[in-house]
Amino acid sequence: MLVFYWPWLLILLPLPLLIKRINLTNVGGHLQLPGITTTVTKTNSISHKGGRKRYWLMWICLLLAVARPQWLGDPIELPSKGRDLMIAVDLSGSMQIEDMVINNQTVDRFTLIQHVLSDFIERRKGDRLGLILFADHAYLQAPLTLDRRSVATFLDDAQIGLVGKQTAIGEAIALAVKRFDKVDESNRVLILLTDGSNNAGNIEPDIAAQIAAKRNITIYTIGVGAEILERRTIFGKERINPSMDLDEVQLKKLANMTKGRYFRARNSEELESIYQEIDKLEPVSRDQLSYRPKSELFYWPLLMSLLISFLISLQQQWPAQLVPKKNANKEAKE
Repeated sequence: MLVFYWPWLLILLPLPLLIKRINLTNVGGHLQLPGITTTVTKTNSISHKGGRKRYWLMWICLLLAVARPQWLGDPIELPSKGRDLMIAVDLSGSMQIEDMVINNQTVDRFTLIQHVLSDFIERRKGDRLGLILFADHAYLQAPLTLDRRSVATFLDDAQIGLVGKQTAIGEAIALAVKRFDKVDESNRVLILLTDGSNNAGNIEPDIAAQIAAKRNITIYTIGVGAEILERRTIFGKERINPSMDLDEVQLKKLANMTKGRYFRARNSEELESIYQEIDKLEPVSRDQLSYRPKSELFYWPLLMSLLISFLISLQQQWPAQLVPKKNANKEAKE
């Protein structure tokens, strides 16, 4: 749709007629524009009749350019509903245990989390996501944002042992609470992934969960790690439980305190099951936002005005060059 940013400027269209009537720029019975001189002779009198139309066309084009014509595209609606999800990922030393499988290849636990969460982040169109990394202490890696690509990049760049080797679950919850406090109205969800128990930090997980519950924050805890791992010894194969340090009792308690749910991720399929639970959350209603792409068109009438001005200038210069030559020929004959 064609619109003008300053349509009121179009009321200046009859301005040249008003100027002519008060004889401000009326010379020789025709309109003279600033910077353009005219000579009324028999040779160019006919051209001036057509030149008036060109003046008016140039004036109209200039006025249209100043009014800023724009082309508005079809309205594009922005997501009006979404969730605020803070993801807390354990980077303690035990996350490098290779007891998980992706595409028939054995990988460590953190690699599995990166693989599954990358798809999860990509699917959360319309949600605001944040990322917390914790080990000895908890650190905010990405605040709540709609920029899913940046969150995924921060997750891919993270490394085991980056923030220590222990597990500060309480600090991770407390940091998420602090970040959610800056959001006025939100469906607040914390997804906490760990493979151990709280053994570091300055706050106990139960106390942090109590504060989260008061702030209406739902915590979904995920215990990562296989239950059976075979390894070779000098006595042959031996089966062990690599998740002996996982405190499932505490993780279930934290989830129950905040009306959340505990998940056990022994493989990628179980880790992806959290998607279904998050989809059941009631999304937060936000004001409907939309925008219409704009394309500036002022350069077209401006270009047309410059072209007309150039043609008028050429038309006035040619007769002026021919007239003296004719006069000189007459004098020579006399």
